[in-house]
This record gives sequence, C-alpha cells and structure tokens, in this order.
Amino acid sequence: MTWLKNNPIALIFLAGISIFLFHLNVIPVTIMEARNFVTAREMITDGNWLLTTMNDLPRYEKPPLPSWITALFGSIFGLENIAGLRLPTMLMAIFLGYIGYLFSLKILDNKLHALINALILLSSFYIIVITVEAPWDIYTHGFMLTAIYFLYSFFDHPDNKWKNSLLAGLFIGLSFMSKGPVSLYALFLPFLLAYGFVYKYKGFGVYRKYIPLVVMILLAMVIGVWWFLYVRLADPNAFLAITKKETANWSSYNVRPFYYYWSFFIQSGIWTIPALISLIYPYLKNKVSDKKAYRLSFLWTIFSVILLSIIPEKKARYLVPVLIPLALNTGFYMEYVIRNFKSSFVQKEKIPVYFHFSLLGLIGIAYPFIAYLLLKDGLNGLWVYYVLSSLTLFAIGVLLFVQLKKQQIFSCFLLSIALVGAIKLLAMPLTGAMEKNTEYRSISQLRKAMQEEGLKTYCFGEIAPEMIWDYGSAIPVLKGEEEILIPEGEKFGVLVIPTDENEFKRIFDPEYSYTLNTVYDLNYNANPGTKGHKNRLISNLYIVQKR
Repeated sequence: MTWLKNNPIALIFLAGISIFLFHLNVIPVTIMEARNFVTAREMITDGNWLLTTMNDLPRYEKPPLPSWITALFGSIFGLENIAGLRLPTMLMAIFLGYIGYLFSLKILDNKLHALINALILLSSFYIIVITVEAPWDIYTHGFMLTAIYFLYSFFDHPDNKWKNSLLAGLFIGLSFMSKGPVSLYALFLPFLLAYGFVYKYKGFGVYRKYIPLVVMILLAMVIGVWWFLYVRLADPNAFLAITKKETANWSSYNVRPFYYYWSFFIQSGIWTIPALISLIYPYLKNKVSDKKAYRLSFLWTIFSVILLSIIPEKKARYLVPVLIPLALNTGFYMEYVIRNFKSSFVQKEKIPVYFHFSLLGLIGIAYPFIAYLLLKDGLNGLWVYYVLSSLTLFAIGVLLFVQLKKQQIFSCFLLSIALVGAIKLLAMPLTGAMEKNTEYRSISQLRKAMQEEGLKTYCFGEIAPEMIWDYGSAIPVLKGEEEILIPEGEKFGVLVIPTDENEFKRIFDPEYSYTLNTVYDLNYNANPGTKGHKNRLISNLYIVQKR
C-alpha cells in the first residue's frame, strides 16, 4: 500500500493500461468509429488528407486531427487491424488521466489527492465508453484539459509565462482541430468562469501577462482555424452546405428539455454516489482540504452542465466534458472520507460510504452467478475468461467487505479501481458469449465477389458508415441529396437501405429488372424484430439488369 501511495504515476498508468489497452478488437465498430476509420482509410488510399472524405463524399463536419492520428496508426498496424486503429484513442484516454493528475497536483500540491482524482477520472463510466462511441471527443477534451493545465500555470505563477502561454495556445488549437468549438464551449469556458469567480484573475495583472496572452490567443486561432479556412476556400459549396446542416442540428435535432442533463452524475458509473454527495456544497465546503480548489471544481462542473443545457440538441455522450471537473469534485469527497472516516465521521456520514462500497462488493460477489445465468449457452471457447473473471471479481468483492469492516477506505478505493480494471481485462471477452443475431451477415466479402463477376457495386441512399467500413472501400452513391444517377452498363449491383427500397424500385422500373440477391445485416447481437435491431444496419443487395 505504501508503494502505491509513493508511486502515483505508476499506479495511474497501471490502471490506465488495464482499463484501456486490452481486447481492443472485441466490440464491433460503432457508427462514430466507422466514420473516423473510413475517413482515415481514404486519407491513406486516396490521399484525401485535407479535403477529407467519407465514402468519397466531403466529410467536413469534424476537423481531421483524430483521423490523421488514426491514419498514422493504420499505416503502421494495417487498415484492417481494429485494435491498431483504436490504440491511439485508448492512449489518449490514459493521457487524459495523467494530465488530470498533473493538474490536480498543480492546484492541490498533494500527491495522494491528485492520485485519487486521476483514478476517478480514468474509471468513470462514460470516459471509458466514449473511447469507442465517439473517438473525436476524447481527443478534444484531452487536449483542452492539457491547455487548461498550462493556462492555470500561466495565470497563477510568475515563472515560465511564455512557455505556459505558448503551450496553452498550442493545445487549445489541437482541441479545436479535433472537434471544433465543442470543448472550448463545454470545458474551457466553464473553467474560465469558475476561475474568475474563485481566484478573480488576481495573479494575471500583477505579473503583466497581456502580451503572452495575446500571443496565446493568436496561436490557438492559427492552429485551430487554418483547416476550416482552407476547406472554405478550396471547396466552398460543400463546406457551406455542411456548415448549414450542422448548425441547424443544434436547434432541431435530438432536442431535449433544459433539465435533460440534471442526472449527469450517473454517467460517472461506479462513482455515482460519491459524485452526488460531492455536489452537496453546503455539506462539504468546510470539510475539504482546500476550500478554494473545491469551489473551483464545483463551479466548473455546474457551469459546464448549465452551458450544455442551454443547447437544444442533447445526447448522453455530450456530458463527457462535465465528467472531467466532476472527477476532481468527487475526489474532494473521497479524499475527505479516506482522511477522516476512522477518526471523525459520525454514524450518519458513514451510511453512504458503507452503501457505496458494499454495492461494489456485491457486484463482484454476484458476478460469477449472474454471468453464468446470462451467458451459459455461449461460453464454449470462453470458459477460461469466465473462470478467471469470476475468481478475480469474487475475490475483489470479498476483499471490499473485509477492508470496509476494517475501515480501510483507501484500500476500498483501490479495490474499486481494480474492479473496473478486472471487468475490462478479464470479463470483456465474454461479450462474445452474448446471443448472436442469427441473421448477421458481413459485407466484407462482397467487393471481391462482385469483382470476380465483373460487376460494379453502388449504393442507393445513405448507407451506414459501418457498412462502408466493412465493405472495405468507397461505394459510389446513386441517390444524393439533389440528384439520382443511373449507372452505365447492362448489369450491376445496388445496395439499398430498407427505407429507400420503394423509391429504388420506382426509379429503376420499368427499364431495368432487379433481383434481391443478399440481405446484409450488421446487427451483431440483436435479432430482427427485437428492440436493439437497427434498420440502418441492413442493406439489401439487388442485381440490376437492363431489360
């Protein structure tokens, strides 16, 4: 235990590696990943590094930095290596935890407290999920937290003002090049507001930092905006059309009420209860080790939620920037618990602590029985992972109760991190034992089969990014937003999504005959007719021939 406390960085990387770097090819490619992967593939195969594309169509909705990084790893590990393509995103998540530690150490000057913050951040539910669900997000927020780390140093310390201003400007620009103004609005602006309320920028005027500040802003603008300007000049029509569509989505797509994000603390996963208690400001404000720093993390969290709530378009994954200050805020409560549980906690204060760790202990103990009941029919070939994960999680559950009885709260805290690591390291492969879609059919062999028959393949309608990725190359689009094209040739294949099937038949009647050849279904775990089965992951292949 002493070694762990004395080697916080080693523990952070050990936790990060166990949570993020194993079994990267187990989960099927998601829609957001597919967009990134397809864009990266077309950078390498077609040279579309600046005028980025997806399925050979302009893809300017997101800046290209994450796709450039993905393309670099694809060049090294191979474009069909899912683990290699996911690796940079996972490394960025570990980097986020490391920067969280450095930033916490900067504001707290307490290694143990900074370690607690970093481990909470690394093990928060949606921080883990977002690495696969929306790979751009981890880049933009990771770079922005790094910028905030240097900006805090720039504001608060007289030394190295030029170094800190230049590095802050650099990482603000990199964040902008990862997902536009998202993190600037949801993470950076709330920090500036919270810092102003708490510290009132007192050190800024004293140390005469106006010129470095101007240089920081200019550098951030140059790095963050140059690509947008280039695309605006090189392909203005497509750029303006995409910008108009994206802007309209903010107010008309996925619109949710203002209070939609009020349960944001649940997205921290295993830290839901501590996170909620950490937000009870009147209770905690006089108990924490650093009142100003606690007020900073509290206001930073609240401002972030408020600013996100103002935007009509809302999704659960948009809460990821909130989880960063929330992890720091939760760390104040956990540090208080670890420091005072034995000595000064009254009985009613102990109740949520006992409940929180007992719940995690029960999860570990119950895991072998629940996993067997749910997965017993699909465990062939996966028994080793089932046995190892069951033994490990059961042991962690028992140890949680033992350490809780001894009131060793720091040990309980580390066992909580071990629980998350064990699930990712040993239980994740068991997703292969889940019920499979009996109608699942990959499209990966279609391109080769059609080439052997001498036929070209087209798609009618907006085919799912996962389909394009699985197919292996771009598929020419017949039905665009403004026109419908009829291919030359007597015979060819057309992939049609179900919602466009009637229109497809209307367009090709009566000059062409068409025969349904194959139904491709990329729904991996959901059978047709079940709730999780998505129509957008179905494409019907028609062989079309001129009469």
